[in-house]
Amino acid sequence: MKYTLLVVGLLFAASTIADERPVADAQLIKEYKEYCKEIADDEGTGKLSMDEFLLVCVNEELETEGYQPITKLPK
Repeated sequence: MKYTLLVVGLLFAASTIADERPVADAQLIKEYKEYCKEIADDEGTGKLSMDEFLLVCVNEELETEGYQPITKLPK
């Protein structure tokens, strides 16, 4: 029982930390998407599809700047 409460408490703490990060506005996400597309054009996407690469790249940029990650790219 103590273990369960500990796990629930840790999960709650982790979700609270994630919720405190700001959400990036659409313009910033668009800028990161364009930047990541340039990287993909120059260096390739490895084994990822272009959409997968862009999502990973944009989320890395967002994390670096302290924003919440996104789950899908805007069109």
